[in-house]
Amino acid sequence: MQERDGPSLYHGGDLASARCLFPDAPEPFIDLSTGINPEPYPIPHLPPEIFTRLPDAGQLAELERIAALRYRAAPEAATVAAPGTQALIQLLPRLHPAKNIGILGFTYGEYERIWREAGTPPRIVEDLDGLSACEIAIVVNPNNPDGKLVPAADLAVLARQLARRGGLLIVDEAFMDPLPPQQSLVPIMPADGALVLRSFGKTYGLPGLRLGFAVAGAALAAKLRAMLGPWAVAGPAIEIGRAALADDAWLAGLSDRLAHRAAIVEKCLARCGARKIGGTSLFQLFVHPRAEELFQRFGREGVLLRRFPERPDWLRAGCVAEADVARLRAVAERVRAF
Repeated sequence: MQERDGPSLYHGGDLASARCLFPDAPEPFIDLSTGINPEPYPIPHLPPEIFTRLPDAGQLAELERIAALRYRAAPEAATVAAPGTQALIQLLPRLHPAKNIGILGFTYGEYERIWREAGTPPRIVEDLDGLSACEIAIVVNPNNPDGKLVPAADLAVLARQLARRGGLLIVDEAFMDPLPPQQSLVPIMPADGALVLRSFGKTYGLPGLRLGFAVAGAALAAKLRAMLGPWAVAGPAIEIGRAALADDAWLAGLSDRLAHRAAIVEKCLARCGARKIGGTSLFQLFVHPRAEELFQRFGREGVLLRRFPERPDWLRAGCVAEADVARLRAVAERVRAF
């Protein structure tokens, strides 16, 4: 059977397409094609009325306050909750119209897609200097898929340069949570000229909840709220988000736990001849001269990796759940034996 066309499998996590591609693979799949924490935050008790009433504006404001504290946003910054960061990304061409868009490096493909579809194809640049003349500059930090990290101080300088010309720096910090807070632009971002996106589902292992945040100056945040409209964030997402983002103890040891799982994945891929060339604690990037063959062999064994049409020798692998470690090791040994 042929792989289903469309963006889903390219983004990872599309098990329906994986089953079409590997119809004889054992179930359940070990899905390493995403960068999602396999150790989800424990969902608290949800009162029944949270499903029968419209989301409460006061609770939404409390969620945004807790998120601002978690991300260490400055008092003059505003934090806006949304139904996932992808929903915010879709709004960007209308939020700040521009004709000169620059994107740093090979990265998350949705940014190029949305501006191209809006009639303004962006330029891909190789360093921050290449972004300084843009009206809108986009940096994914740490970058997806190679994990490259740009110092927050350098981004703050760029944001101020753009602000002086009415420009905007957009920084996608979807994979920032497990890193030390000083790596984030949020605590030092200027009042104007910057917009930072933060994901909830990846770190907290609850992507189906659809929750994300934007941190920006007051005027830009107000425009975002108006574009999102009322009741954009569901009541259950508000309730779970409030509990999770306020839970310091759960997040405290996350980096060590993820590093342990990542080391297991790295060792398994290394035994099959793949070499790690980048990544974060939530995903790792590997190079292999026969990456497509490796993707196919793991897929037939029920392990889904992430491949890149633009980089045919690359494979990306997320973290493995503890319950899947023994099976992944066994699969790696069988693939290695080919």
